[in-house]
Amino acid sequence: MRLIVCLFLSGLLLLSSNASSAEKQTITKKQAVELALADFSGRTLKITEQGDYFIVRILQSNGRIVDLKVNKVTGEVKKD
Repeated sequence: MRLIVCLFLSGLLLLSSNASSAEKQTITKKQAVELALADFSGRTLKITEQGDYFIVRILQSNGRIVDLKVNKVTGEVKKD
């Protein structure tokens, strides 16, 4: 399932990278959550916007809370 989501979102990102720089397309909050959950499983607690990133807060099954930064343009996921 993660592979399918990643391939789908990669296709969307490739389409958006072909847009002119004046028309930078960004991913949606839903897409940001899907990308974050592909790397870290758990339950989404909160999604916020901060500059060029969505911050996705996830509660993992072991009780840990992790904040992930998802780039709005590239979809790159980084642990905060």
